[in-house]
Amino acid sequence: MAEPASPTSPRLRPPEGLWRRRVASFGHAVRGVWAALRSEVHLQVHAVATVVVVGLGFYYHLARLEWALVALAVAGVWAAELVNTAIEALTDLASPAYHPLAGKAKDVAAGAVLLAALGALVVGALVFGPKLFPQ
Repeated sequence: MAEPASPTSPRLRPPEGLWRRRVASFGHAVRGVWAALRSEVHLQVHAVATVVVVGLGFYYHLARLEWALVALAVAGVWAAELVNTAIEALTDLASPAYHPLAGKAKDVAAGAVLLAALGALVVGALVFGPKLFPQ
């Protein structure tokens, strides 16, 4: 029967440079978010909305579950907007001239952002509505 591998066994050690590549991938992701934020007006609007929502959350001392719902809603909108931005860039690269399928891809991606934003609006109304308009 084979002996178990020790923690210093080559089979259990990560390959050289693995951590460096992992850290670099976070840097690439942050650079992508920053590039999209600088170039996309819609993301800038989402950034302002995020600051307002977080400020209201602190002001109204949201409960943990309320923070979780708000965080998921904000993250969903940001993720949808970033994917939309990536799809638009790739579509423009692949089809510089107008093509109906390129337009359809862009419309569908924009629709995903719309649905995420509407969902976030519902979450915001449910979380902040009673605090802003008490009965």
